[in-house]
Amino acid sequence: MQPIDFIRNTPPFDRLTDEEIHHIAGALKIVRYPAGVRILQQQGEPSHYLYVIREGAVRLERDGRPVMVMEEGELFGFPSMLGQRPPLFDVVTEEASLIYQVPESVFRQLLQNAGFAEFFLQGLGERLRRTAVLEPRTAWGDITVPVRHLVKREPVFVGADCSVAHAAKVMHEANISSVLVRGDPPGIVTTRDLRSRVLAQARPPETPVREVMSSPLKTLPADTPLYGAMLFLIQENIHHLPLEANGRIVGVVTDRDLLRHQIKNPLYLFERIRRVRDAQALREYAAEIAGTVEALFQGGLDVVRIGRVTASLNDALTKRLLSLAEQTLGPPPVPYAWIVFGSEGRMEQTLLTDQDNALIYAEDVTGARLYFRELAQLVVEGLIQAGFPPCAGGYMATTWCRPLASWVELFTAWTETPDPEALMEAGIFFDFRRVHGELDLSPLEAVCRQAASKRVFLAHMARVARTFQPPLGFFRRIRRDKEGKVDLKKGGIAPIVAVARVYALEVASDARATPDRLEAAVAGGALSREGADMLLEAFRFLMRLRLREQLTAFHRGLPPDNAVDPDHLSALERRHLKEAFLAIREIQEALALRYQTDMLG
Repeated sequence: MQPIDFIRNTPPFDRLTDEEIHHIAGALKIVRYPAGVRILQQQGEPSHYLYVIREGAVRLERDGRPVMVMEEGELFGFPSMLGQRPPLFDVVTEEASLIYQVPESVFRQLLQNAGFAEFFLQGLGERLRRTAVLEPRTAWGDITVPVRHLVKREPVFVGADCSVAHAAKVMHEANISSVLVRGDPPGIVTTRDLRSRVLAQARPPETPVREVMSSPLKTLPADTPLYGAMLFLIQENIHHLPLEANGRIVGVVTDRDLLRHQIKNPLYLFERIRRVRDAQALREYAAEIAGTVEALFQGGLDVVRIGRVTASLNDALTKRLLSLAEQTLGPPPVPYAWIVFGSEGRMEQTLLTDQDNALIYAEDVTGARLYFRELAQLVVEGLIQAGFPPCAGGYMATTWCRPLASWVELFTAWTETPDPEALMEAGIFFDFRRVHGELDLSPLEAVCRQAASKRVFLAHMARVARTFQPPLGFFRRIRRDKEGKVDLKKGGIAPIVAVARVYALEVASDARATPDRLEAAVAGGALSREGADMLLEAFRFLMRLRLREQLTAFHRGLPPDNAVDPDHLSALERRHLKEAFLAIREIQEALALRYQTDMLG
């Protein structure tokens, strides 16, 4: 394709007249850059060109930190040129690149075309607005757009009976790393499959692809947001993602496609976790997860979804540590399950906090107790190396390592003969979630579901949910601590979590996440839609406020906590904070009335 034809078909140049396109053709500069060249310098000379990437990619850096990669068809340089100000970013070639340059004088003449100008003026206004915040969201890319936007070609299929040699040839000629396999259901063969299932096993080139393909396909709808696709790849531990629309496969995106969309991408950290060989390699994990969380937060991702991404990364880390521990100790003597609870069990942890984990093994056969205690010790120590502090209350697998029958007995005692003091600490155990292991936990899950019929137990759990009260004083004013701050966790987040837990237990729901539990309570008739929506919005608001404060503390080298100074909030945020606390107290009072907690001994 000729340079001017590429320009003509690249938005917003497609809004120009033939005469205006001809004007560009006479002035267009074509420049090839090797990798590592700094085209624009942050706070340097204003840009004198509109740059259009024809081939390759460039990297935007802010204060020496990579924040985004731009690729073919993307434009840069215009905010600096329009504003006659130094660039906000360094622009460095990520790889050898072919870039077209439209001189400033020509660009300004083209702005007389209203349709063309609108593209740049709207983009500039949006960029300036976002630059006003601590970290401009535009720098992180939009992770909420549908993943279909990364699809660059139609899917390539081969027949199930074709040879692996033919499949490899198709992939080579099309310059792709996978081909789909026709069938019912369809399958997929990747270059990794050819290495591990063909070459490594010395299979002949005539081997049919149906013998080495993966089937059925793990797919997502093409309108899934980018963050959802990232999370799916992490959770499913796959590298190629076929996308569906209207009942057919419309394309395949890879982990590399998603990796190139953002520098601070969860998949980068996931790839690092998969390559870890010992716990010493995890010393930077806490800082890396904080960077990933910040990227997601500044990218506009909902804080609840950030928690699920973080939990999936933490799960991957734990699985890797367990795999390494098994390599050291040998195969486990009986099936087991590694579980997490508390915020990690609910997938609501953002920055790293204390460990909350336990180990359940099938039965106490000879050697099992010693093996699993050593396994727990290795994994807990690895998590500490990665930045997870040990739990002050001892809620870790090094202490909580028991056979399944013992766990069932413990949960049964909590539900049938509830001890108020024990339940103060035991509540988080009902958030348990399996991370790794093959042990069937249905006996334990059955005890949790049977709690729906234990009215006295639920009443005690409701009273626990009132333990932490929103900090509201006289005239509904927010009450502060001695330092003038408010604890968002004790005063807001923890009460919502506890209320949602009670309602989920009442309706025998297996949901763990607080939003899911609130939805289950509505579906089960235990909570009104209005009440659930009120709690959910309060929960999101408080979680978002806390994370913002924690990220600020992290950048200042301070340990993140749960407190916020209301004086540092806007007037609108202070009003919302008060409204959230009021909503929580109202629901707590309704729950207490529902279970008559004042009548408990």
